[in-house]
Amino acid sequence: MKTISVPGLVRIKPGAIARLGVYLRRAGHRRVLVLVSTGLPEAIGRAARAGMAGEGVEVAHWEEAADNRFEDAAAGFAALPKKIAAVVGIGGGKALDMAKYLAFLARLPYYAVPTSLSNDGFCSPQSSLTMGGKRRSLAAALPQGVVIDVTVCLSAPKILWLSGVGDLASKLTAVFDWKLAFHHRGEPVDDLAALLSDATVHQFMDSPRFDEPSLALLGTALMLNGIAMEMCGSSRPASGSEHLISHALDATAARPRFHGLQVGTAGYIVSRLQGGQQTDTLARLFTETGFFDAIRADPFSRSEWITAVRLAPAVKDDFFTVLSLRDCLTEVLQAIDHDPLLAGCFTD
Repeated sequence: MKTISVPGLVRIKPGAIARLGVYLRRAGHRRVLVLVSTGLPEAIGRAARAGMAGEGVEVAHWEEAADNRFEDAAAGFAALPKKIAAVVGIGGGKALDMAKYLAFLARLPYYAVPTSLSNDGFCSPQSSLTMGGKRRSLAAALPQGVVIDVTVCLSAPKILWLSGVGDLASKLTAVFDWKLAFHHRGEPVDDLAALLSDATVHQFMDSPRFDEPSLALLGTALMLNGIAMEMCGSSRPASGSEHLISHALDATAARPRFHGLQVGTAGYIVSRLQGGQQTDTLARLFTETGFFDAIRADPFSRSEWITAVRLAPAVKDDFFTVLSLRDCLTEVLQAIDHDPLLAGCFTD
């Protein structure tokens, strides 16, 4: 029987950041290091600080994470203050990835406090860092605590919520690719992890609105995707051919967009390559949420996507997806140029 570590504390509700000190005190964490995103709104930082001070939790070090360089994380580990009981990350991707990896190096509990829900990275078993200027996904540990203040997340730009919707929706094509790898290569599939990942999408689809209850559903769903990856020891429940395309865009595009916008759009296109079983589901979700409207407001480059699709199959070694079956470029171009839902989403 496999044993995994999952968050023991999960608070997804309005006002959760102000109670961060309560959660830390209850766990016995009286001295903490905090990494926050550059430009974190003053009110959010003030609420977190006041909440910790009010519960007798000492902030030994409070620092803005301007970048997500592995070299900076290693330096932070070397300079870690003594007698730190936990590491807290507050804000967006870079701060959370840096805090998560620093906690992993120091073997300390980590508390994830995302202030927007743009992707599932806040509760994944990996940290996305750069090494020598190149993006790398490095092994880390799931947070001991997840604290999501849905009121704060609702105040973030809506495009970040749409990015989270896109990242969540891409799990449908990721799980399809995982099962495809089983049928063509015999790659084992963890049925519970696959079921959990699929179920999170359909649960959110019952209420895909930009309001506090729906944000709580999205936060829960993205967190469970991270747990699904931990369950099977792989990114397979959450990442397939749509993520390969996005990674290629990150490496080659003049201006990469939010991760969830890229993988959501790629997921819709990939669903057509996979036979179309998920296409109507994704079309309905993206239409109801205004996902494609947001893409049209700042369209992708058609030529950059052509390059990315060509490069995608080689992005990860021995990672079988629908892109491994055949040259899919013609089918992708057919979707980009003729699918009415994608009209205006690409320019050149």
